[in-house]
This record gives sequence, C-alpha cells and structure tokens, in this order.
Amino acid sequence: MAKLLVKLQRYFRRKPVRFFTLLALYLAAGSLAFLHSGFSGEPRVPGSPRSPARAEGPGLPYLGVMQLSRGFRAAATMPGAGRRHGPWFKSTSKEPAERGKARENGNARSRAIRGRSGREKEEDRARYIGCYVDNTRQRTLRGMSFFDYKKMTVFRCQDNCAERGYLYAGLEFGAECYCGHKIQAPNASESECNMECKGERSKTCGGINRLSIYRLELAQESARRYGSAIFRGCFRRPDNVSIALPTSRLMLNMSVDKCVDFCTEKEYPLSALAGTSCHCGFPTTLFPLHEREDEQLCAQKCPGEDFESCGTAEFLLVYQTQVQDNRCMDRRFLPTRAKQLVALASFPGAGNTWARHLIELATGFYTGSYYFDGSLYNKGFKGERDHWRSGRTICIKTHESGQKEIESFDSAILLIRNPYKALMAEFNRKYGGHIGFAAHAHWKGKEWPEFVANYAPWWATHTLDWLRYGKKVLVVHFEDLKRDLFVQLQRMVGLLGITACEDRLLCVEGQKDGNFKRSGLRKLEYDPYTPEMRKMISGYIRTVDTALKLRNLSGVPDDYYPR
Repeated sequence: MAKLLVKLQRYFRRKPVRFFTLLALYLAAGSLAFLHSGFSGEPRVPGSPRSPARAEGPGLPYLGVMQLSRGFRAAATMPGAGRRHGPWFKSTSKEPAERGKARENGNARSRAIRGRSGREKEEDRARYIGCYVDNTRQRTLRGMSFFDYKKMTVFRCQDNCAERGYLYAGLEFGAECYCGHKIQAPNASESECNMECKGERSKTCGGINRLSIYRLELAQESARRYGSAIFRGCFRRPDNVSIALPTSRLMLNMSVDKCVDFCTEKEYPLSALAGTSCHCGFPTTLFPLHEREDEQLCAQKCPGEDFESCGTAEFLLVYQTQVQDNRCMDRRFLPTRAKQLVALASFPGAGNTWARHLIELATGFYTGSYYFDGSLYNKGFKGERDHWRSGRTICIKTHESGQKEIESFDSAILLIRNPYKALMAEFNRKYGGHIGFAAHAHWKGKEWPEFVANYAPWWATHTLDWLRYGKKVLVVHFEDLKRDLFVQLQRMVGLLGITACEDRLLCVEGQKDGNFKRSGLRKLEYDPYTPEMRKMISGYIRTVDTALKLRNLSGVPDDYYPR
C-alpha cells in the first residue's frame, strides 16, 4: 500500500496539471451534491430575532423603505430556493426503469383482469361498467373533474363524485377523475384501460384517452337535488331567450329541483326558472350573468313548491348545476417557444396559485413556476415541472424580490393583496398546506409573532422592488380580481398577448374557485394581530400606497387599513 502511495505521489509531481484537474473535479462534484441535497423548492424568509426592516420602524417615508429593501433583501432572498432542481427530479437507475417498462407492456392484460376482479368486490358502492373512449375537446363525463398525479385511487374518485350526487365516476391516465350524469362516448377495448392508479397500484385507472367508468349505486336521488347547485341570482330575461338558452321545457308543476335536474340531465351548467318554463344553457355574451336584479323581482311562488321562488316570464332565477362547463377546461403547452418571459409575481399568500388557475382556464395554456412544488404538479399544474426558462408556459409564478431576479423577466403581472389577509394565508399554508390551516398552538405560540416580524417588511419591499426594477408591470389587486373577475382577467390576458374570447372568460367565471380554495369553515375566533403589529403593518401599507400613486397608479384599496 505504501509503495502504491509513493508511486502516485511521484506521478502527480511529474504531472501537476492532472492532479489539480482531478482535485477541481472532486470539489465540484461535492459542491453540487451539497447544493442538491439542500434544495427546498420554495421561497422562505429565515427567522431572526430582529428584522432589519423592523428596526427602521413602520412609518418610514417612501425613499427610506426603498433603501430598506436593499438591507432586507439579504433576509428576504431565500437560501436554498433552487430554481428548477430538487428531489422530484432525482431519476432512478436505468435498470429498474427498463424493467418497469417491460413489466408494464407485458402485464397490461393481467392488470386489466386483476382490476376487474377487484371491481367485483366493490359493487356494494359502485358497479364497473367498462372502458370508454375520452376526448379532451369533448369529454365523455362532463361534470366535475379533479387530478392527483400522486395519490389517486378508485375509491377517492367514486367518493368525490358520489358526494356531489353524480351517477358516474371515471378514471383516466392513472390520476384523473371525471364525474357525470351521462356517458357520451362509445366503448373501448378493456386492454386499452391499462394504467395503474397512482395511489393504488393494484387497481386500474383508465389509460391514455380512456376512462374506466363506474356507476355509483349509492348515489341517492336526494343528493342530486338543487342543494348541490349554486344560486347565481335574479336576471332580466335575455332578448332572444331561445338562442341564449337553447333548451327549455314547460313544467306546470315547476320547482327548483325539477328544473335543475332537467338541465343537469341535458348536460348544461345553467338552469334558469321563468315561472312555469325551465331554460338551460351556458353563460354567453347574450346572457353573461353580470347585471343582477333585485331578487324580489323573481319572487314568484313555484307552482309545485310553496316555499320556493321560480322567477317570472321577464325575470329569471338562475342556478349553476353540477355540470362542468368544458369550454375552458382544455390546456396545453405553448406550441412555439415564448418570445418573452412574463412573471406572475406576488408576495406569498397573495393568491398566486388561484391567479394561475384563472390564467390557465382563460388562455388554454399552462403556467410555469420559478420553483417546483410537487403538490401543485400532482393537482394538475403540469407546467410546474418545466424549467422556468423553457418558454413552454404562458407566464411564470415567482415570489422573488431581488433586482437580478426581477430584471430577468421581460414583463410582469404584479398581484397585491391586503397584507393582513396575505400574512394569515401564508401562515396557514406554511403550517397547514395549500388548503389547510395552521393549528391553534401555532397561532398562540411564538411562531406567529416571529412570522409577522419577518414577513410584514417583505410584503412592502416585494412590491417596491417590482415597481422599481420591473420593465413592464401590470398591477392587479387581489380584491379587485375577486370583485370584478371578468374585467381584471381581461387586463391580465391582454398583457400575455392572448386575444381573450369572451365566452371562454365567462366559462372561467363559473369555474373560478378551482381546487385551491380554503373552505373558510375554520376561521379564527379572534384577531391574531396585536396593536404593535397593526401599527407596523399600517406603516408599510402607507409606504406602498405612496409608491403606487407616485407612478400614477391607483393606491391600495381602503380595506387594507386596520379594521
């Protein structure tokens, strides 16, 4: 062993260049491994006992906070927030992958047989009826749908569809669930439904453009009543009702549930009651549902139900049925590489995921991300897995606020939200997930005060940095987007260079919530903000308000200030 070491030493003395080359390669490999293992995938502000911004005080003038942003950026720049690398991209060895591929090709028929035997055991709650063709443009099941590319199971799909009163549940591509009241496609060969469920390998969940469909035996008739429909309001009868609402039926014994069930059976998302006439259709430019009337104008008693209103010949009472409006559900990657990078920038908790959902529905193209969040990818945000510079997505989600990061984008949609609401939303996400809630102990413990101390200054510096360094910035207030979605979404889509189809935007209004909306059932019973917190945050609100007005933009909404 000693002789070997001596020989190596002599060799490298004669050839020092090779020695230093090998040493450099060794150090580079170690550095890459260290960085890769430390990737976190999301921005974060490291906790500190005293935020630099807080030390300056909340009532700083505009220029003072602009200087503050430089000092705070060291804390706000998220160490470890790698840009498109992480555990999700760790590939397995080739041998298992090849073996898995061979097993998939060789056992397609056996999986279909195994899946059929499992289905027979589940007939107490659902009956398997076959493999059916599906089409992204014209869905076979046209009710609610949701995706989970990690944990989808047959029971989960059936349970979600049955809970909403649908008659059929269909699974596709191993991870996609579709519900409906009617099957509108031909059968396919059983061997074509050959993909395992992502969350239950022993079961089959359809295939590529193929649905494994179950009839839900336990879906009660009462569950399909109008209790699961959404009340949209009272509206004036459109000028040409037969075109605006193409399907109708005279019902002398009219009730809300009869009209809703009729339109649901006909696969329409809108049910409009006009006395003894039931009309069905879609929201269109002829009937956009934007100008609501006083509900008293529709308060005519239903012939078939004494305690319900059924509208009149001139004023229609409108409900949204369980049928999903599929005019805005198709999404894909851009056909050619984007010529510019557009940021969808926001402070965490300001509704970025919701805005992405709206943009994808409105444009038909996937959105990307500066980070990678596996839970969002699993829920259907397929652009999440692309590198943010790939050019295949319509815009890029980012929470960054540094000059270098901001200047890497050609333009931006800057989404701003009331800091009181944004801070609470981000705190819930951090400790409870995208649609979960932080535990009571977190609110009452040290976590909440430390979180506010670190994140409240970032709320201000994030907006200030984007206003200062952004090349072409469109400011959208979260509250305005909620209040007037149609108009604000038109502005956002216009910046993206897409011609907005009005009927598609109207479709988005009916699907606006998506799968990332907290239920609101677990609201705090007390105000978590102390007087000191409110004083600090109010100072930051005034600073941002001044910055917006200096750029001839409307200031922050009035409800940003303390209640």
